[in-house]
Amino acid sequence: MINIPRGTQDILPEETKKWRYIEARLDQLMELYNYEEIRTPIFESTELFARGVGDSTDVVQKEMYTFKDKGDRSITLRPEGTAAVVRSYIENKMQGLPNQPVKLYYNGPMFRYERKQKGRYRQFTQFGVEAIGAEHPSIDAEILAMVMHIYQSFGLKHLKLVINSIGDIDSRKEYNNALVKHFEPVIEDFCKDCQARLHTNPMRILDCKVDKDKEAVKTAPRITEYLNEDSKAYFAEVKQHLDDLGIKYEEDPNLVRGLDYYTHTAFELMIDNPNYDGAITTLCGGGRYNGLLELLDGPSQTGIGFALSIERLLLALEEEGIDLDMGHEFDLFIVTMGEEADRYAVKILNDLRRDGVKADKDYMERKVKGQMKQADRLNAKYTVVIGDQELEDNKINVKDMQSGESDLIELSKLVNYFKN
Repeated sequence: MINIPRGTQDILPEETKKWRYIEARLDQLMELYNYEEIRTPIFESTELFARGVGDSTDVVQKEMYTFKDKGDRSITLRPEGTAAVVRSYIENKMQGLPNQPVKLYYNGPMFRYERKQKGRYRQFTQFGVEAIGAEHPSIDAEILAMVMHIYQSFGLKHLKLVINSIGDIDSRKEYNNALVKHFEPVIEDFCKDCQARLHTNPMRILDCKVDKDKEAVKTAPRITEYLNEDSKAYFAEVKQHLDDLGIKYEEDPNLVRGLDYYTHTAFELMIDNPNYDGAITTLCGGGRYNGLLELLDGPSQTGIGFALSIERLLLALEEEGIDLDMGHEFDLFIVTMGEEADRYAVKILNDLRRDGVKADKDYMERKVKGQMKQADRLNAKYTVVIGDQELEDNKINVKDMQSGESDLIELSKLVNYFKN
């Protein structure tokens, strides 16, 4: 028997209903905020991620699925969404569009070779948002408000928004130099990954899960000490907007995020439930990326965005015991008795479906009792029973499965009954 690849999952019909519900809700929310959907290829040139995500990141060094195609080109299955969206923005000259900033969202599979654990897969589904072309604290606040709105709209309450400023490029450069000086004398005590990051991306040492409890990490310089006046003013205005919106947040100077392209605002949304004992606590993360477009040979434009895992959202809903209110899955189940009734049901089902009625019938030649059980399993709102007598009299009872009440109507008017 051939088994599913490690780190992947089959999403079976009962679960896909939840996925479709979540994705439809996200689409509706994006309309409210005036963001439009973009779809990029599942694979891209490896160079895009090496340059856009950063050579020193774990994503590029350890986690990407990379291969040579038949033209001997290096291709990578996308590990994240931002670099591809920015590539598309540049390639399609979106900076020339009349509506600015360009507000985009995406939803699709991503691929990372990670250790399998609860809520983390090697193929996972990422929903993300990017606002490109405006550097203003109010759009940073809009993104943060949107993140809270998304999770709260699904009924989640135990949420903690953690924010930080990484500063502009100049502030970040000065801070990196300070970190190198701080960690250099003790770097031999750190893991090999941190040793390799010291001169390439020292901020990632603060984010290391292996060495996070070391004294040198706890006493490391804070980014807030190296922010220039412009960066401080920008961050202060973002926080003022959040205060005006009544959005609670915590500041964490060690929050640096895992990708090289972040500047200024960085944030994570976390589960804040003392009873939660799950494998993951971070639901969503993102930030501003001034300079990424130029790094990918694009115009001097700025952007901000975030990404969330649908798998983690489902896990959080499960942990909180929240059932998604997806309503009735089915409008009508037709119970048939005899060949003539079954043939009639085939025709009337076609008419019902063309008029937007979700309907079905038995295909397994079950007895009436078995067909009624099938209607219950499908959570059908209504049932009708068609037999020789109903065909002869042109009369049928439409039974409400919740109340048990019935309406007697003409069989030939069944489609109009549901249409109206």
